[in-house]
Order: sequence, then C-alpha cells, then structure tokens
Amino acid sequence: MQETILNIVAKANAYLSDYILIILLVGVGLFYSFKTKFVQVRCFGEGMKRVFGDFKLKGDKNQSGLSSFQALATAIAAQVGTGNIVGASGAILVGGPGAIFWMWIIAFLGMATIYAEAVLAQETRIKDADGEIHGGPVYYIKKAFPNGFGTFLAFFFAIAAVLALGFMGSMVQSNSIAESCNNAFGIPVWAVGVIIAAISAFIFLGGIQRIASVTEKMVPFMAGIFLVGGLVVLCIKIKFVPTTIGMIFKYAFTPDALIGGGIGYALKTAISQGAKRGLFSNEAGMGSTPHAHAMANVEKPHDQGVAAMIGVFIDTFVVLTMTALVVITCLYTGNGPLANLSSDAYIAATSGETAIIAKTTAMQTAVSSAIPWGNFGNIFVAVCLLFFAFSTIIGWNFFGKLNVQYLFKNKKWATVLYSVIAIVFIFLGSILKNDLVWELTDFFNYLMVIPNAIALFALSKLVKKNSDNK
Repeated sequence: MQETILNIVAKANAYLSDYILIILLVGVGLFYSFKTKFVQVRCFGEGMKRVFGDFKLKGDKNQSGLSSFQALATAIAAQVGTGNIVGASGAILVGGPGAIFWMWIIAFLGMATIYAEAVLAQETRIKDADGEIHGGPVYYIKKAFPNGFGTFLAFFFAIAAVLALGFMGSMVQSNSIAESCNNAFGIPVWAVGVIIAAISAFIFLGGIQRIASVTEKMVPFMAGIFLVGGLVVLCIKIKFVPTTIGMIFKYAFTPDALIGGGIGYALKTAISQGAKRGLFSNEAGMGSTPHAHAMANVEKPHDQGVAAMIGVFIDTFVVLTMTALVVITCLYTGNGPLANLSSDAYIAATSGETAIIAKTTAMQTAVSSAIPWGNFGNIFVAVCLLFFAFSTIIGWNFFGKLNVQYLFKNKKWATVLYSVIAIVFIFLGSILKNDLVWELTDFFNYLMVIPNAIALFALSKLVKKNSDNK
C-alpha cells in the first residue's frame, strides 16, 4: 500500500513541478516584476538599508507583533533549511550544475512575488480582542474572493499548510538533523530525536515572542558559520572557481551534454529542478513566510515588502549559491569524482544502486575533499544542517499553528493538540527513513502554491498601489 501511494504521489509531484509549478512561479514572478516596475531592482538598496541599517541581535519587545527584523529573521529561519544544502545538492545532481542558474532566475522573480506576499499580509492582517495579530495567505485569499470560493480556497490552503509545514515538513527536517549527527558524531538517531523534540517543545510553548528571540540570534549566527566555512573551501579551490561559474551557465542551456537525453528533456529537467528546489529553498510564492511578515510592526506595508525581498536574496543568492559553488568546484572540476564524465557515466555515478554521490552526502564529500582533516567535512555539514533544519522547524511550526488558529477559530485546545502532534512528528522524523514523507511534503508544498498564486493575481492592484506610493 505504501509503495503504491508513493508511486502515485511521486507521479503527481512530477507533473506539478514540471508544468503547473513552473507556470505559476514564473508567471507570478514575471507579472509582479512588470507590475511593480521591477521592485526587486529599484528598491533593493532600500531593502538592504531597512534590514541592516539598524541591525541588532536583540530586538525590541512588543506587546503584540514583532519588529521588522524579527519578522524577517523568522521568515529566513523557515527559508534557510535542508533545501539550501540537501535540496541544492539534489538539484545539481539531477539537473546538472545549470539547475542553479534556473534557481537564480526563480529567486530573482521570487523577490517580486514575496514583496507582493508581504505587502498583502500587512494589508489584510487583523488584531483580535486580546490584541494578538493574525495574518497570512488565508486572510488575503478571503479578501480577494469574499464569497464561497474564497472560503474554500482559504480552507484548502490552511489544511495544506498544516500538513506540509507543521507535520511532514518538520518531520523531514528532524530526519536530516538526526542522520547528519549520527554520521558525524555517532549519536543514535532516537537520542537526537528526543533532544530536538524537547527543545522544540520549550520554544513552541513560549509563543511568538520566544520564537522571535531565538530566530533573531540564530539566523545571523548560522549563516555566518556556513559562509565562513564555504569561503575557506573556495579559497583552497580558488583556481577552479572560474570553471565552476562557467559550468553553471554552460549547463543551464545545454544540460544534455552532462545528464543525457535529448536537449528538450534535459532542459526541462534542469529548469524543473531549479523551480522545484528553488521553491523549497526560498519559499517565494508558496505562502509560508507571509505569516511572519504579517506580524511586523512597520509604518506601511511597503516597508516590510522590501525587507522580505532581502530574505529571498540571502537565502538563494548568498547561502544556496555558496552550497552550489562548493559542491560544483569540489566534485565537478579538477580531479573531482564527477569531473569529465560522459553522460552515461554521470547518470551511473549519481543515481541508482551504482551512485557514488547522493544528495544527502554531496556537501560532506565536497568539504572533505578540500579539507581532509579527519571527519571535519561531516562534522561541519552536520553542524550547519543542525542549525538550518532546526530553524526551519521553528518557523514552519509557527506558520502551521497560525493556520490551526484560523481553522478552529482560535480555540486553545486545538493549538495545544497541534503542538503535541507536531512534537511527536518531529521525534518520528528522526528515527524513520521514509521517501513517502518527503514526497508528501513536496506535494502539499505545491498545493499551497495554487490558492496563494490565484489570490496574488487577483490582488495586484493593491500591491501596485503600495509599490507606487512607497
């Protein structure tokens, strides 16, 4: 039964990612790029200034809501996860180095998309009788369609978000932490699961203020560690970096030379991998991070919109690009194990039982080849994955909780039950190895995109008004 479900979901995911997902992500991104006169370019400096102009690791406490940076840090905590290491590595192995180019394209367009999401989240957020702020896609979906259709779309989105983010998404993140810690330190996966679940419970029970307090400190720290380590590897392999950059552009348009098949099939594979893993990484268009941006206390929605753009920039053009450069430089150039292979040899080396490189180990192998100091590569990547994946668990759980509150009209028992189930899923994820869970996570992520994208198209006038009157 499980194998049958896995095959069905995998086929559905292939169709969604290869066709519907690409059309929606590229379509919404292009639409808002032109609609806002390329806000991601003309307001990029403003966004950087808003994020880093008064940067500090300890934000101001608010009775309700968050500071702009706390909201962005919570969003980035969700964005920067296993997708930046495992997802990027998988995209490269399946679609070739050129998949990273298409990730960049998706991210560039996604900066306009996430601007629209953050603006709409600010415009449609509400404050209840207790002063608590509620916001996210369900609220702007209902504004776009104030009728039965809107109610259905909002319900559809909320269910998909709870399943994708609160349960299965956190499950796969804890699985990555447990496996990497077991490989690097020999810690039993069940012990890692208990620790992750316990720490998660402590943070979840502290509410949004505790979550914001953790993420505003964790995000700069974890990004710093990863970028410094990546730069060290690139300095060691500096002579191969120009070749690496050339390969990204070369295989973006002629991937068939590496991954085999006709040019049409190979190009579709490279683009779909870029779109699929780009979504999993930066989440622009998925409707997850608007939950955090709705909480920001800013003067006007545009202010949080430009800050949100910087989140996508950091996630893809900084963190994910570092992964790509390290993996390609170490594995695809010089004497790397995937360098100078024919398409048949490449397919054999990266897939099936003959694979010598897997997406879960590609980054470890790359770092270890550049810095062969005992178990350093495994330890470094394990530490980075620990921070990346755990921060995503925190962010995604919060986003799922907001949708539970919407579905159950803020009933306290519902959010308590949700948190308990989420903690159980976090533990189970650490001890299970289940491809079905990964496929289901992707499936519900994709389903979130559909109602979110429909609402984004419908509310374009409101977004344009904010971008024009900034």
